[in-house]
Amino acid sequence: MTKTALITGASRGLGAALALALAPTHHIIAVAKTTGALEELDDQIKALGGAATLAPMDITNEAAMQTLCRGIYDRWGRLDLWVHAAIHAAPLAPAGMIDAKDMAKSVNANMTATATLITYMAPLLGTDGAALFFDDTTSGAPFYGSYGATKAAQIALARSWQAETVKTGPRVHIATPHPMPTATRARFHPGEDRAALTDPKIEADRILAEFNG
Repeated sequence: MTKTALITGASRGLGAALALALAPTHHIIAVAKTTGALEELDDQIKALGGAATLAPMDITNEAAMQTLCRGIYDRWGRLDLWVHAAIHAAPLAPAGMIDAKDMAKSVNANMTATATLITYMAPLLGTDGAALFFDDTTSGAPFYGSYGATKAAQIALARSWQAETVKTGPRVHIATPHPMPTATRARFHPGEDRAALTDPKIEADRILAEFNG
């Protein structure tokens, strides 16, 4: 039976790199808001001999996520792996000047959507599946208030789920990626020497080796 990997935030950066790394062994279910980027990813997956199902959706749309999970169940009956790479990166700002709309978007995407998705994914993953999350060492750093606080909350949710499922499954793994030349990082660090950062493909291979080790 073909293994399945759902990647939320699959259109670029680490999510796309992990989709390509997993494509030889998994059918990739790629979720992102950008249709064009998903289509480019699909072409790359096909070039590797793999197959993908594209789901141009917003993870904050609860009805869309319900439809997606029902579709996964109807087609495959289960899910082998969930990779949660989706994140909302609000502009950096001093804690006393955070825009209310930016904070609301951060809470909705990084906290609320993650909590909702865990409730949807747990039955699909069952006892034998696995979930992969990504910590960020910038949480608590100056000017990272809205992003850092909501990212830390997301990882707190993941750690609770991890502790709760040690004996029952699914297996929950939390990786800490090295800095990569992604679009998100470029917004946070304009003008940075991107050549000094780790290529997402290299980082994807490292994380999967750690995950499977």
